[in-house]
Amino acid sequence: MPHRFEHPLDAAEFRRPAHRPGVELYRAHIVRHAFAPHTHAAFGLGAIEAGVERFRYRGAEHLAPPDTLVLMNPDELHTGQAETRGGWRYRMVYLDADVLEQLTGERGWWFAEAVGRDAPRARRVSRLLRALWHTQEPLAFDGLLLRLLDELRPTARVAQPARDEALVRFAPVVEHLHAHLAETVRLEDLAAVAGLSPFHFLRQFQRAHHATPQQMLMALRLFEAKRRLAAGEAPAQVAAAVGLADQAHLTRAFAARYGVTPARYQQQLGTRPRPGA
Repeated sequence: MPHRFEHPLDAAEFRRPAHRPGVELYRAHIVRHAFAPHTHAAFGLGAIEAGVERFRYRGAEHLAPPDTLVLMNPDELHTGQAETRGGWRYRMVYLDADVLEQLTGERGWWFAEAVGRDAPRARRVSRLLRALWHTQEPLAFDGLLLRLLDELRPTARVAQPARDEALVRFAPVVEHLHAHLAETVRLEDLAAVAGLSPFHFLRQFQRAHHATPQQMLMALRLFEAKRRLAAGEAPAQVAAAVGLADQAHLTRAFAARYGVTPARYQQQLGTRPRPGA
């Protein structure tokens, strides 16, 4: 299996601070890669430094040009691809909701707009993300993280809007998918959880989540795979645990959604299992 197989023009890298669980930094320059629908159980907050990204989020297409903010709420499926020939370069922080709450003392942050068009703020956010990437001292890191959230606070709503009735209705279906990642899931089973006929359920689920149940299932499988890889599990074991055919299937699916292979992701985080472990 190749250590790296994505296009040579594409580069992506993750980093996690050892002292602060629930925080993951990411930087990338993407030219050819198109990210398959995926999700993060965390806020995805960042800035576009160059080029233009096109992504689908909450049922709409968005363009993020240079010096704009990217503001994604947890558990929202999204895609990503280059809109310009030279691709796009960006930095992100993925921040668990409970960590954000602890840092800010506020509950219920929510971003109504996926793209923030405030160039001076975007440049300040980019500088803070760059400083976070290079900071090794835990106290300094935490101070920069709080400064970043202070910078983003004016773009957030603190009173989260009421959940869409359809999302509430299908929450047990998503929980069912979570609980059966390693199994073959049938449309009829999901429809029964929702109390609908199979194809009526399929139409309504896609309308509510802007994704098919299969796309949601794969996004959940790959997010769980990401969590297990970060914890140091061997890729072959991870593939089996989340219902993928084999390690090669995990490699293809993971790279399609996160821009790096499982081996590279573990190498970047320092969680790659020792041979024979």
